[in-house]
Formats: sequence, structure tokens, C-alpha cells
Amino acid sequence: MNQITNPGAVSPLPLQPAETNAIAKVGADFSSVIQSTIQQAVKAEAEGDKAIQDLQSGQAKNLHEVMISVEKADISLKMLVQFRNKAMQAYEEVMRMQI
Repeated sequence: MNQITNPGAVSPLPLQPAETNAIAKVGADFSSVIQSTIQQAVKAEAEGDKAIQDLQSGQAKNLHEVMISVEKADISLKMLVQFRNKAMQAYEEVMRMQI
């Protein structure tokens, strides 16, 4: 019998070996996301504090810039709190799982 072949078929891609340290890689990525989020919140808070100090000392030229800096700090803090809350919910969900 003749073998049926498809001239337009492509050869399958070679399999790549699974990373043995995939969990550590994901953990490192997750920790860098957390560190970045915390650093951004701290930076926004510092900028808000400086803007308030500039307003009190009379160095701030525009009140709306001060308010924007303060609101950025407030939103960053709220986001960080929500991030923590979601992480705690995920942890509690994992702890409730039955093995």
C-alpha cells in the first residue's frame, strides 16, 4: 500500500525540557511584583508629604499639584491595602482546601 503523506504538513516542534526550577522562578517574579508595588506606594507617599510641606512653607505654586500628589499617595495606599486583602483571601482559601 502507498503511504499517505500531506505535503503541506509541518514537522512538530521539538519538546523543550521542563524547567526544574519553575516554582522558584514564579516565586521570584511574584516577590518582585510585591516589592515594586510597595516601593511605588512609599514613593507616592513621600512625594505627597513633600508636597504638603512645600504648601505649608509657601514653596508650592499650585494647590492642585499638591492635591494631585496627595491623592496619588492615597490611591497607592488603598491599592496596597487591597493587594494585601486579596493575598490574605487567597491564603485563607488555600488553607481551607482539604488534601
